[in-house]
Amino acid sequence: MSAFALRLVLTSLLLSPLAQAADKSEAIPTAPVVIDGVELFQVRGVTAFPAQERAATITGLVEECAASELALPALSLESTELGIQIRCGPTLLMTALNADAELEGVRLGVLAEVQRRKLEEAIARWRADRTRDALLRGAGIGAAVLVGLVVVVLLLRWIFRRIDTRLDAVLKAQVKDVGIQSFQFLRAETIWRALRWVMGTLHLSLAVAALLVAGQRILVRFPWTRGAAHGLAELVLGPLKTLGGKALGAVPGVIFIGILVYLARAVLKALHLFFTAVERGNVSFKSFAPEWANPTYRLIRLLVIGLTLVIAYPYIPGSDSEAFKGLSIMVGVLLSLGGSSYVSNMIAGYTMTFRRAFRVGDRIRVGDVAGVVSETRLQVTHVRTMKNEEVVLPNSEILGSAVTNYSSLAKTQGLLLHTNVGIGYETPWRQVEAMLLLSAKRASTPEHAAGAFVLIKALGDFAVTYELNVPHADALTMDRQYSVLHRHVLDVFNEYGVQIMTPAYEGDPEQPKLVPRKDWFTAPATPSAESGETKAT
Repeated sequence: MSAFALRLVLTSLLLSPLAQAADKSEAIPTAPVVIDGVELFQVRGVTAFPAQERAATITGLVEECAASELALPALSLESTELGIQIRCGPTLLMTALNADAELEGVRLGVLAEVQRRKLEEAIARWRADRTRDALLRGAGIGAAVLVGLVVVVLLLRWIFRRIDTRLDAVLKAQVKDVGIQSFQFLRAETIWRALRWVMGTLHLSLAVAALLVAGQRILVRFPWTRGAAHGLAELVLGPLKTLGGKALGAVPGVIFIGILVYLARAVLKALHLFFTAVERGNVSFKSFAPEWANPTYRLIRLLVIGLTLVIAYPYIPGSDSEAFKGLSIMVGVLLSLGGSSYVSNMIAGYTMTFRRAFRVGDRIRVGDVAGVVSETRLQVTHVRTMKNEEVVLPNSEILGSAVTNYSSLAKTQGLLLHTNVGIGYETPWRQVEAMLLLSAKRASTPEHAAGAFVLIKALGDFAVTYELNVPHADALTMDRQYSVLHRHVLDVFNEYGVQIMTPAYEGDPEQPKLVPRKDWFTAPATPSAESGETKAT
């Protein structure tokens, strides 16, 4: 731009309301007038004559004027009712409109003069670039750049070969596996391949950069390819500018997220220390059981993390993009489809914890599964049976079933072990009760035997059903204690010659179905002096 045109522009800027013009330009669509890849100025359009079409028409007329034999300076201004026309001899190139002047924030005369000088400079440059000397000079420079590109590519290839040979000789033997004891995180071969890949990527990147620079230098020397040269530069620099701008724009949000995460971690750490103290009994509340501390902390931690994510979501880089929104919707749909059982099990886990249905170490029965609770989790509960089998029960299934807890009252009030026997009507019930209580005395401690009692459960068609109840304090050994109790019941009834009836009773046998005392320890059984039990020889 000449000094005169620059003075006109500066003068118009001092006399125009810049803020209003900037606001208007943001809302009005415009298109650039480009000659040989150089943008001259922007023009606006109307519905019937859009900005892109108007700019293309002006470009075509200017190139026709430049290709003519008309001497320069040959552009003139002519005022009309519509605006100020810019003519190339008798040919109308364009009309500077009042709307264009309002868009630029200058007076119409100033705008028309600036545009006329811009067009004159573009026509002069168009003609100069197409002279024989300019084209030969451009071809020579292009050839030199092409030779330089070949030299650079060969030099890069030689340099990286030397680097590769040096690395192979010096570093390859020093690269070791990364791991702890026998577990390997990374093998040496993997590390070496990654290093080679990095060097190869760097080599390729430098070669492509040299190719782009050389291509831009060659294309810019010729008027027909100058626009492509600018486009080639924008192809590389455009994404970098965009990424850089977005990265700088995301810095405040990232800083906010970092501060938010730091505060959330501090809150979670304080909560963890508090609930750990509650679990250990250092801090106690009247209506809050210590075993509730860890589940309560996990529940509050989930709420804190969820609240943190909700607050941080608007500040996540790219959260307002359509791709991010679509991904969020897809994740939400997947969670809604596959997370129903997860949520139900989680709610059931917390419900059972606060209901105190059982604790780790309790012996329970859920349906057909009986055993000791070995671990409680948010989703499932692990139960170890008496056969040393681990059964994993979903918490939702436990919540929907009746849970029998053998351990909750065993130590404080005692667990009643009970067994039934059917005895004929010919045997006095007092004798039967005495024999059952004697069996309890032999099978249990004196304290527990003192609390034993017998119930007559039913008067059947062929036998009376008696139920022996014996207190027991340890639910984990109830199976073994049942076996001990049954052995002593059999021994006592055999001692006193009383036959235990069977459900399929049809008549009294000629000889009672008893085991004589002399046959109690028939081989391979031998008496055990300590407990009265038998063992194999």
